[in-house]
Amino acid sequence: MNTDKDTGAFRTRAREALLAAVQGLVLAVVVLPCGVAFLVLTLVSVALIPLGVGLVTTPAVLTGVRALADARRRLAAQWCGIRIPAAYRPLPQSANPWTRTVALLRDPQVRRDVLWLPVDMTAGFVTALVPAVLVFYPFEGFALAAGLWRTMTGGPYGKYGPYWYGFVPVSGQPTALAAGALAAVLLLVAYRFTPRMLTAHFQLTRAMIGAPHAALAERVRVLTETRRDAVDTSAAELRRIERDLHDGAQARLVAMGMDLGTIEMLVERDPAQAKRLLAQARRNSAEALAELRDLVRGIHPPVLAERGLGDAVRALALRLPLPTEVTVELPGRADAPVESAAYFAVSEVLTNAVKHSGADRVRVDVHHTDGRLRIIVTDDGRGGAAAGTGSGLAGIERRLGTFDGVLAVSSPAGGPTMVTLEIPCVLS
Repeated sequence: MNTDKDTGAFRTRAREALLAAVQGLVLAVVVLPCGVAFLVLTLVSVALIPLGVGLVTTPAVLTGVRALADARRRLAAQWCGIRIPAAYRPLPQSANPWTRTVALLRDPQVRRDVLWLPVDMTAGFVTALVPAVLVFYPFEGFALAAGLWRTMTGGPYGKYGPYWYGFVPVSGQPTALAAGALAAVLLLVAYRFTPRMLTAHFQLTRAMIGAPHAALAERVRVLTETRRDAVDTSAAELRRIERDLHDGAQARLVAMGMDLGTIEMLVERDPAQAKRLLAQARRNSAEALAELRDLVRGIHPPVLAERGLGDAVRALALRLPLPTEVTVELPGRADAPVESAAYFAVSEVLTNAVKHSGADRVRVDVHHTDGRLRIIVTDDGRGGAAAGTGSGLAGIERRLGTFDGVLAVSSPAGGPTMVTLEIPCVLS
């Protein structure tokens, strides 16, 4: 049993060493010509900027340098699991050549990429080639020990002394065996350290072109986008409230005021007509009150403020025309803005399920785990839902993004559809 495991581990390690050697050889073959070519093109293009020619060539060359750096980032992640962050500044697309050239030259990430080129074509070339040398060079030593030394030291080659394999001068069978022994040592070193050598190459690359504050820059970008979305959402909500008040309750209250004025004139001359207008005014007041309650519920439902998210979701489920099962496991309450965002997100998802899914049943699961409020809405409808542009799910995604929340949709054709909402929060 142990022997089989050891044999399997040996084969796996040998495959890893061979793969690292092949990958390193590919890198070495590509690194040197690409590095030299892009470095020369960059220097020439920048030098030609005063003549105007560089304004045309520099953006294209620097874009090629960026593509080369991005390709190395992908290989680092795929081959060695090393993530190399990047933080390129947005490039103005419609700007003139001078603006584009200056923007590229001022980008710290682009400058790091350019400074990486001479390092990559020297130290990077060596670190990429070493794994291949460690794996393939020992085979020459074994060939020498097997008798190849006779062809290497005899004839015209013999006039100039022994054939050197590493630091071993091969001139006869004993020294050829010494070369074979050295080859065995090199092969053992390759077996042990070749994957690490390839990792060292990508670590050198990360040290040169890795953005030290890429995570912070990405965080700032996300916060900027979510703040803009939050402002847009708030403005849209205010416009909706204004429109609903103007077209609904306000119009009914105006009509009710006009009816009361008419009643004042008719109460003595035509009491019957005055009674009919009073009944109409009463209906208008009741409808205006109902619309105001709906409007208040749309801003912040009283049940959400009084009893929390769990009961508010249950109240939503009771108003649905579909059988809905709700499971809530919340040991406390989240902050009011988080509860409100989660409530309206669930409301939108349930509305979509009723209108578009063709489902017979809906299930809502609300719980809190690992510092995240997680809500899963599942229906047995036809599926095919997607959080694309222009859909209601995209609006939910923007709403959750304000709180660093995420939306995941699983909706294969034929169903079922599962919508998962997550918001990081702490329960009180």
